[in-house]
Amino acid sequence: MQSVQDLATAVQRVVANVEKVIVGKGESVAFSLIAVICHGHVLIEDVPGVGKTVLTKAIARSIGCTFKRIQFTPDLLPSDVTGTSIYNQKTSNFEFRPGPIMAQIVLADEINRATPKTQSAMLEAMEESQITVDGVSYRLPEPFMVMATQNPIEYEGTFPLPEAQLDRFMMNISIGYPKSTDEMNILDSHQHHHPLEDLSQIMTAEELVLIQQQVRNVHVDPTIREYIVAIANATRNHNNIYLGSSPRGSLALFRASQALAAMRGRGYVIPDDVKLLAKPTLAHRIIVTPAARVRSITSTAILDEILQNVPVPGAWVGGGRGR
Repeated sequence: MQSVQDLATAVQRVVANVEKVIVGKGESVAFSLIAVICHGHVLIEDVPGVGKTVLTKAIARSIGCTFKRIQFTPDLLPSDVTGTSIYNQKTSNFEFRPGPIMAQIVLADEINRATPKTQSAMLEAMEESQITVDGVSYRLPEPFMVMATQNPIEYEGTFPLPEAQLDRFMMNISIGYPKSTDEMNILDSHQHHHPLEDLSQIMTAEELVLIQQQVRNVHVDPTIREYIVAIANATRNHNNIYLGSSPRGSLALFRASQALAAMRGRGYVIPDDVKLLAKPTLAHRIIVTPAARVRSITSTAILDEILQNVPVPGAWVGGGRGR
């Protein structure tokens, strides 16, 4: 088993490789890799043209995983996602023809454009890493990850993701517009061909599976666990929140903190890891009350307030050392 430092070096090499294509967006790339390491799924919510699809392709190519893209549209059927059974006249049997979901990294492009019936075809795959077609269950390849995109501006012809599906995404991130200097670098790198064509493989899917197993050994002190639960509980008892974070959200924050600590070369989690990951792991699981929405209060703003008010483990409180 490799050391934490070796693990951190391996993951940082992948991050650096992806950043050759996704310029100046180190945090977004790192968050995506954290989800990959934690068997999690990512919802990238951003405007068109900032690199959502390229980010997914770059990660898949860097870690040597099979990649499939599903373009979600209103006429897409569940069988278009999972696959279907087709009758073979020669053998007189039904044969399963797998759909695009049978890949290690699946890009669900503009997922909110499909009907709720088709969106629900993703639920079993995202939670149990399997699909069921005509009563027969099929295991999905290992590792398996869904990276979904949606446009937060355009709502016409879309079907908002239900809370049950949002909760299955480990993280909700955005990429954002690049800085002027980074955009100049993008123009230079795209002058002759797309830099994705030159991207090399950094690790194998088998190595990634080993890293996924090793990350779970990162130590999380009981006081840090209490801190994570306290943050989740605060979302359930806030006046401006109609529905707080689920226990799945607490577990996502727990796992993500382990991965971030490992990526930084530590065998233990510190409060700063939890604070950095609280918003990308919890904000999309929170439903703000209608009255708060009218006042333009967002879930991320509420989480900022919660992080300021929940006591940090080890901080000085009232002149004494906190737990």
